Amino acid sequence: MGHLRCNNELRQSITANLHRFSFRSGEVREGKRAAAVAITIVHVAQKPNVYEIPFEAGWENHAAVLLTRRSVKLKKHAGQWALPGGRMDAGETPEETALRELAEEVGLKLGMECVIGRLDDYATRSGFTIKPVVVWGGRVTNLHANPGEVQSIHRIPLAELMREDAPILQNIPESKHPVLLMPVGESWIAAPTAAMLYQFREVCILGKQTRVAHFEQPYFAWK
Repeated sequence: MGHLRCNNELRQSITANLHRFSFRSGEVREGKRAAAVAITIVHVAQKPNVYEIPFEAGWENHAAVLLTRRSVKLKKHAGQWALPGGRMDAGETPEETALRELAEEVGLKLGMECVIGRLDDYATRSGFTIKPVVVWGGRVTNLHANPGEVQSIHRIPLAELMREDAPILQNIPESKHPVLLMPVGESWIAAPTAAMLYQFREVCILGKQTRVAHFEQPYFAWK
């Protein structure tokens, strides 16, 4: 998929799609805490064999999104897939929080000019209202995991988000809405991270107006 190479053409396409998209954001509901995450586009750089993802020639120039595995030492959501992010400090905008967390968690320092746009707020079962910020990283190297927060850093090829079997929807008796999962290699990523990745695929890559705030999260993400 040539349009998924990490180049200026892709950046312009994503920027145009986000410009046509009216993201939904509002006051943080009572009992929820505001947080922001960075959906950061970078180049693949190295072949992620662990996911058994097939690659064509020139794979190193393909675009990817940065994800982390949370440290197993954390009190909440230890070891889970996550986008770099965290609670918004007083007086911060979502964009400022996302860029700060990128620097703190993976050592990627980017300026406000790298922010492309926003996706819909997503309220989690664990008490957060997450504000996803789309960021252009481009060809970045020398990322470093903050050992206090991040177990490992991963570059998930955008082509993997475009799989025909994505998303995976699972019904649960506690909700009228299905749990959303995004397949990656032989495994999967769960909502809330998966919901934001799915909306990124639909809005930023495909130019659709897909909403995801209603999708449910698996039981382990409720705590």
